[in-house]
Amino acid sequence: MAEVRLVDIEKKYGNFLAVPQQSLTIEDGEFLVLLGPSGCGKTTTMRMIAGLEDITAGDIMIKGERVNDKPPKDRDIAMVFQNYGLYPHMTVRQNIEYPLKLRGVAKADRRKRAEETAAKVELDALLERRPSELSGGQRQRVALARAIVRTPSIFLMDEPLSNLDAKLRVTMRAELKHLHHELGVTTVYVTHDQMEAMTLANRVAVMREGRIVQLDTPKKIYAEPADLFVAGFIGSPSMNLIDGTVSGGVFRAEGVDVPIDMPDREGVVLGIRPEELEIAPGGAAFTGKLYALELTGDSTLVTLRAGKTSVCARGHADFEADINTDCHLAPKDGARFHLFDRASGERLI
Repeated sequence: MAEVRLVDIEKKYGNFLAVPQQSLTIEDGEFLVLLGPSGCGKTTTMRMIAGLEDITAGDIMIKGERVNDKPPKDRDIAMVFQNYGLYPHMTVRQNIEYPLKLRGVAKADRRKRAEETAAKVELDALLERRPSELSGGQRQRVALARAIVRTPSIFLMDEPLSNLDAKLRVTMRAELKHLHHELGVTTVYVTHDQMEAMTLANRVAVMREGRIVQLDTPKKIYAEPADLFVAGFIGSPSMNLIDGTVSGGVFRAEGVDVPIDMPDREGVVLGIRPEELEIAPGGAAFTGKLYALELTGDSTLVTLRAGKTSVCARGHADFEADINTDCHLAPKDGARFHLFDRASGERLI
């Protein structure tokens, strides 16, 4: 296991600044997720840790040692990518054993370690098959086993579940969570999927345009987003974000009338999550016409629209109403409102 520290690292490609100068400490045994949209710098950051990308400035420290000039093979890391990278002519056993073979580990020891590792990811019955005979989930487990068998200090995982279907992703998330609990190896995991980040991470680093805009536990990021970007990126469905003004202690927008304890201010955005709203009989804080109903199984997403204002609430699964009829939504007891500055995105309350 190992602590990883990025100290004032920066990455440029010519004149393009991909990752502005910043620092990050990944604690020993932590599962840290780098989360953000495509092009935000998360994979570049992970590749710098791996040694696959040279850093333009700063230092990368692994277990207290500066590794800027060390090649990937000397950093005691194992990598898992979305394209598996399995050798098609080798069996599962041979694929798992291969890193040990390169290290000169004796055949009997290789065999024993490969079988123990395969059992951890439930592949022990498939050791003599080739990748072409496996499902996508099984291939991903082979890639994981090949990384695990090396007993590295650090796992680096770049979108490892993105090629799997939705059901397999859920299964593999649970397996990854359990494996991390068992192995306790420091893990850096890159994804654009906020559900993966929320379910897997000890901490999440939300990235935008190369910068970490919020670094905290999944619970804290969900409950207290640092800015408008994080508020809109985290959550499914995402937080309702409504442009308006505060006047006389009330936030006002078309169809919206919400008491807010702050001075008068223009150019603000009110945020509230769909699960903190409920359908009301009338005279509620949010009033408009019913725009859409979406049954999700255990609940129904109810979307109200008033002019340019659109608000979504999570209602009961059996809720039914006609589109374009009057609709009223009210905050539940204890519901939390968030307020952001429209221009800067900064969180106000």
